[in-house]
Amino acid sequence: MMNRLALACELNGLVPMPGVETSVHGVAAVCDPLGALYLPDARILVVSDLHLEKGAAFARRGMLLPPYDTLATLTVLSAVIARYNPKLVVSLGDNFHDRVGSAHLPENSRTLIVDMARGREWIWINGNHDPDGTVDLPGSSVDEMHYSNLTFRHEPRGGLQQGEIAGHLHPAATVRRREKAVRRPCFATDGARLLMPAFGVMTGGLDLGHKAMTGLFDGPSLVAHLLGRDRIYSVRYGNLRG
Repeated sequence: MMNRLALACELNGLVPMPGVETSVHGVAAVCDPLGALYLPDARILVVSDLHLEKGAAFARRGMLLPPYDTLATLTVLSAVIARYNPKLVVSLGDNFHDRVGSAHLPENSRTLIVDMARGREWIWINGNHDPDGTVDLPGSSVDEMHYSNLTFRHEPRGGLQQGEIAGHLHPAATVRRREKAVRRPCFATDGARLLMPAFGVMTGGLDLGHKAMTGLFDGPSLVAHLLGRDRIYSVRYGNLRG
């Protein structure tokens, strides 16, 4: 889970954190070190691929994992919501790790989500892991959402897309310096579309050089905004490959 949970716990004091300003198809946005995207003009907070109840989903299949991933992810989400106080939260699909995750959500985790949603709107975008939406949670489940010049969906569509903000691919990038290499989840954007890092603490990442990323971005314009311990590190994709 990197050190996002420890960082989120520190943020209960709400120390200002240096996000990076960018824009997607002309809409101003801030990439936050905790892995959320904030659109200040509309007060929209975007997260992706929470994969809540992943440990429970594996347990149902006979593979026992520590059952703390949901509370850890919700702790980080609570911290970032407290920092921005958004009017609307958009969760870009794979909110739960399988179709029954939200129905089996423990009551203490359900209460945390209800508390976070109080006084604001909440949109759950349906993902490939949870295509049926959520059960008994605040907000609405939809396949995609539109705001201004932007379209929010789970899986990115092929080719260059103007104004798409999507998840699903869990982008990550590797920075190499001499003998060392550091790999981090990242926001990936060419200014026209943006792919979100996975927000769940028990999620992996797919390198920007993977074939699944082919054709999604204008290469010379592609920037990786890597999640660091307490800040974002922005690197042009061409420099990552060098």
